[in-house]
Amino acid sequence: MRFIIDDADYYVDVRGKAGPAIVLLHGFTGSMETWTDVMTEWTHECRVVRIDLPGHGQTVVHSPRTMEACCAELHRLFEWLELTDIHLVGYSMGGRTALSYAMLYPDHIASLVLESASPGLASAKERQKRRAQDEQLARQLEIEGVQRFVDFWENRPLFASQKKLPYEKRQAIRQERLNQQAEGLAGSLRAMGTGSQPSWWDRLSQLHIPVLLIVGQWDEKFVRINQNIIERLRNGKLEIVPHAGHAVHVEQPQIFAKIVERFIWNDR
Repeated sequence: MRFIIDDADYYVDVRGKAGPAIVLLHGFTGSMETWTDVMTEWTHECRVVRIDLPGHGQTVVHSPRTMEACCAELHRLFEWLELTDIHLVGYSMGGRTALSYAMLYPDHIASLVLESASPGLASAKERQKRRAQDEQLARQLEIEGVQRFVDFWENRPLFASQKKLPYEKRQAIRQERLNQQAEGLAGSLRAMGTGSQPSWWDRLSQLHIPVLLIVGQWDEKFVRINQNIIERLRNGKLEIVPHAGHAVHVEQPQIFAKIVERFIWNDR
């Protein structure tokens, strides 16, 4: 379905029965299709809502969205869908978005699952440096186009473990990336990148909802980040998944699904 707000046209998929909802937010260069392998069983328990974030998939925005603006529009979308007791799940960029939403609208979340995510960057100097790096990537996209950018992006060390996946799955991931638009990805980097979003490090202790952190064993950078996050959370749990890198839900979908299921339904 479509949800239109101002100059944004969000693409949304809702499945399952009425009641509590799991909302799924994808990562950079991805779309809602990234969740296909992990969501099937969840539709028997509740509603599952997938959303293409600004600049990605079939969501169309005519001006880039900041993290705060995106969260405000997601909030209006959730109200329109009459969602209650939301279990918000986000991967990488979607994890940063999910955490930002929880910080800005804490009363509307029942639990939070952050996969390979961060609270942003702690210092102004780090944020300035990252904004400059993201600006370079945005220009690269605009000059070289999506295909050459994807060739570069999928060969970053962050995604090295994905080369262990079967050929068909690797091709599906690549095609999902190739389906993006250069303008949308560039706008996302500039407006919703790690250097542009608010830093939540100093406010993590204010979260009262249960938070589950999921990272892959081979993703050493994000293992360290999430070990620092868990020390600041009042009600947090960290799962480090063996034989997985940055995209745990892609590399170990059954394990990822079971961890989330236990957290949402059995740990209450």
